[in-house]
Amino acid sequence: MAMNNVLFTASSVSQKQLICTFSSSSIDRLSYSPSSSPFLHCPTLPSRKPRISRKSILTAQSKGSNSADAPDRLISAITYFYPFFDGIQYGKYVITQFSPLQSVLQPLFPAIKVFKSFPFNGFLVFLTLYFVVVRNRNFSRYVRFNTMQAIVLDVLLIFPDLLERTFNPRDGVGLELMMSLDSTVFLFILASLIYGSSSCLFGQIPRLPLVADAADRQVL
Repeated sequence: MAMNNVLFTASSVSQKQLICTFSSSSIDRLSYSPSSSPFLHCPTLPSRKPRISRKSILTAQSKGSNSADAPDRLISAITYFYPFFDGIQYGKYVITQFSPLQSVLQPLFPAIKVFKSFPFNGFLVFLTLYFVVVRNRNFSRYVRFNTMQAIVLDVLLIFPDLLERTFNPRDGVGLELMMSLDSTVFLFILASLIYGSSSCLFGQIPRLPLVADAADRQVL
């Protein structure tokens, strides 16, 4: 009888230890780990990069290390006088017909006279602006871009000059057409001067039609 009690007690203890061992190992294996579960993995969506326009690049560069401070604005505004001085002869009909315009431009006549006093002044100014300003990275991109716009605008003046030298009408319809062409060219460079210089003085980035894209390609 005593032997049976001892065997029963030993059997009970062994069964309890076995159950405890099985329970602990089972719980360890069934423990939940969120990082190891393949069903609850959430993929990361790719982030969309914002689109940056050319104008934003120019604006950011004008506000960064190459900021459009007061000297940069003043230099950029002055460069637009170059194509205006070089193409003032296209306004001979408009200026003579509108006396108020002549009064407005009167303060610029001494500078125009000096600019026109030597035949190669325009070419020398072109070389100076292109190699000293546009190709010089010591100047901000704001200054170089506006200077390049003024240069491209001056280069475009070659075409009406070639037309006038080729045909050179003396009277009739040809003369009227040439007068209209000269007046249109003059009003265009006058509007470019007003728009370009005023925009630069206010720290804005003027983009002239026909020349802005060409200036962008030249300014690195």
